[in-house]
Amino acid sequence: MMMESSAKEEEVGDYHSNNMKKARLHSTLTALLDDPILADVPKKPTLSDVDTLISLEMGSAMRISVLKLDGTALGVAVMNSATVKDLKLAINKKVNDMEQSGLGHRYISWKHVWANYCLSHQNQKLLDDNAALQNFGIRNHSQVRFVPYVLSKGYGKHSKRRKPRFFHSLNKNT
Repeated sequence: MMMESSAKEEEVGDYHSNNMKKARLHSTLTALLDDPILADVPKKPTLSDVDTLISLEMGSAMRISVLKLDGTALGVAVMNSATVKDLKLAINKKVNDMEQSGLGHRYISWKHVWANYCLSHQNQKLLDDNAALQNFGIRNHSQVRFVPYVLSKGYGKHSKRRKPRFFHSLNKNT
């Protein structure tokens, strides 16, 4: 009988010590996440988010400010070897995370956004998704902005096809 009661006391003691450890760990994590130094860590970070932030601290990543059309700025972090496509994906992720942390998720058609707007750095449009950001002179703390996407005819792509006017040819003969 004595053995049974001492075993139960041990179990209760282990349970209380485990709860104490969990409570201490939770309070430590809460204090860490509330620290202003870690303010740029997302609430639910992915491995790539953490990797980019570590690289940012080590100097192998850069922070870029993206000026939106409404005049507000948005900060994203990408690797130094990032391409325009990587920057676009970082912007997509940052905006989607901001939308979800707000009042729910509002659907944004990124296909529509990138079809009508492009990024620009020092009046140079970033049109080639595979080009490295460094080729455009983008460095740490650079600023890029959204600009309307208008292709010049010499870029190698055709302009959008106009809708045919059915009655246009009938007016020529009259």
